[in-house]
Amino acid sequence: MPQEPAGERAWAGREGARAFAAVDAATDWLVGYPFVFRALAENSPAGGALLDFGCGPGRVADRAARRLGMRIIGVDTSPEMLVLARQQNTPGAEYHLVTGGRADELPDACADAAMCNHVLASLPDEQAVLGVFGEIHRLLRPGAPLVLLTTDPAGSGIEYASLRVGEPGVTYHPGQPMTVRLRRTDGTWQTMPNHAWPPAAISGLLERAGFTTTAQHHPTPDEAEGVADPEHAHSRDWAAERRLPPLVVTVATRA
Repeated sequence: MPQEPAGERAWAGREGARAFAAVDAATDWLVGYPFVFRALAENSPAGGALLDFGCGPGRVADRAARRLGMRIIGVDTSPEMLVLARQQNTPGAEYHLVTGGRADELPDACADAAMCNHVLASLPDEQAVLGVFGEIHRLLRPGAPLVLLTTDPAGSGIEYASLRVGEPGVTYHPGQPMTVRLRRTDGTWQTMPNHAWPPAAISGLLERAGFTTTAQHHPTPDEAEGVADPEHAHSRDWAAERRLPPLVVTVATRA
């Protein structure tokens, strides 16, 4: 296996943004993002505004806009990430900085749907999670869907195609530090500090923030047939993903 860079790296700053943009994300593109898009297509109005909370370098938002025909409103806490997102040149997309937990440039109820991919892993406690959910709640119109993509700590220690969360045999509780290893596009691995948020804890926090959880789903490689890109779905055997699917798609509705 290729050597991973020594030490833990943060996504902060220009180099952190570039490092994040270089993550391979093969597992996510099989049993993650395509199922987020499917849930949004089933629950969102065509041509509406899609909030991408924690948009990062904008690759997922760009794919969502082109697949769903929705207008992107991307927000992130990193100015460097927003620079990369704008370079995607997604038609009609706009990007805004989150400071102090708020996207102050955006009015209440400005979005018809929202997605939030792998943001919770960076949040250390319930108050931080509730802060994110609260701002998404503010920006969504009543009755609009929120689709979350998270890793399930139950798969700790398993090496998937592009990630490994936690350590073998360890049970992680809500908010507990949990290291994640991510494969980069050059084949090396990098280690990042994350936090564990089991599906049941996420559902409870959504309810406290004014959402109703309507579904939680662990997508499988078999289900990816017809959902993920066929060439990608057939690119490897996905043995670990078949043994225990690592990702959770949570669909909730803003009250």
